[in-house]
Amino acid sequence: MTGRLDNAQPYALGLFRIVVGLLFACHGAASLFGVLGGAMGGGTVDAGTWPGWYAAVIQLVGGGLVALGLGTRAAAFISSGSMAYAYFKVHQPEALWPMENGGEASAIFCWAMLLLVFTGSGALGLDRLFASRGARDDEEAASERTPVAA
Repeated sequence: MTGRLDNAQPYALGLFRIVVGLLFACHGAASLFGVLGGAMGGGTVDAGTWPGWYAAVIQLVGGGLVALGLGTRAAAFISSGSMAYAYFKVHQPEALWPMENGGEASAIFCWAMLLLVFTGSGALGLDRLFASRGARDDEEAASERTPVAA
């Protein structure tokens, strides 16, 4: 049983990455474009306002990149940092615990993105596609440079 679960781990991680990335991107789209209920119960965040607009851009772009599995570690690192900032600057001054201060989403997204920094994209990501192509190109280039011994 453990062997089967271990074999499925990259796929489960890939699905986790896709879901977290899509949910994160939806938060950014809601804040920037007013879709899915908009920001803070309706409307959009004014362009260029600190920190809301910048956080929304990070959410939209970072979430999209994470969902695609493209530059996953870097996008997840920046996204995790933005959520840590959101939690400690916006939510935590209101109360200590996320249940009290409304910071559950910030805390969960922060830790989920930090997990992806360490695990990478898993299966089903564009990172793997480009890495496998790069590895094949490197092998072909190495075989061209390696002298054949007679």
